[in-house]
Amino acid sequence: MKIKMAIPKGKLQIAIDQLLADIGINVMGSDRNYRPGCNDERFEIKLLKGQNIPSMVELGQHDIGFAGLDWIAEQGADVEIIKPLGFNPVQIVACIPEDWDYVALKQRKIIVATEYMNLAEKFLEKNGFDAKLIRSYGATEVFPPEDADMIIDNTSTGTTIKANRLKICDVVYESATQFFANKQALQDPEKKAIIDDMLLLINGVMNARQRVLLEMNCQSENIEKIVALLPAMRSPTVSQLFNSDAYSVRAAIMKNATRDLIPKLKQAGATDILELPIRKVV
Repeated sequence: MKIKMAIPKGKLQIAIDQLLADIGINVMGSDRNYRPGCNDERFEIKLLKGQNIPSMVELGQHDIGFAGLDWIAEQGADVEIIKPLGFNPVQIVACIPEDWDYVALKQRKIIVATEYMNLAEKFLEKNGFDAKLIRSYGATEVFPPEDADMIIDNTSTGTTIKANRLKICDVVYESATQFFANKQALQDPEKKAIIDDMLLLINGVMNARQRVLLEMNCQSENIEKIVALLPAMRSPTVSQLFNSDAYSVRAAIMKNATRDLIPKLKQAGATDILELPIRKVV
């Protein structure tokens, strides 16, 4: 039984490869190899452009894949989203030259350049624009003002848009990376069992990335104060130190809470505080 997995080639590949490595699936191959190897014989991996993956998974050419929600929506791909991963969050935005009036463009026919033909068409129709769409193939931001009046493109920071003397006028869509599957593959009990196991481990890794493990010692007279400070997933683990009336305390907490929490723990009498990474929370 082989699970055919499609991974997006490019910058998103780094995040996906790391996630897979963290769950024990190591992708192996050179940058030019579009069919990398893998240490898990259950998986067959192919690298594709992210834009192509949703339709390929829908057609059953691949059982599972990773791509942005924008490309799933753009293609209207009928796939089963298994897990929103949150990688590479972007907005699809409508932009015009920085000194142009957005409302005035509705008074005439305009040219709009975009890679998102379907999302753009729906947006322009909904907002009352009379527009001619032209498909861009990268570098969409260079079209205005000579070759297009508006672009509809993705951005994470807006830096490229500003650098090309454009301004964002509206948000068309919001997107981030999704883990999704072919619906027929999920009807196969063997394939579904493998995908479910994969999802369990992905959830464990994603949960762990938000948390750290705090370990500390304290005297018996301070234990109640310290335990009360700890926002653990469940009750913290407390054990008495050998041949002593002191205690060791351990708790998994949200990573962003440590900045304020550690000084409070010190003030409450905690000593030997260790902050440790967590690989999985299952």
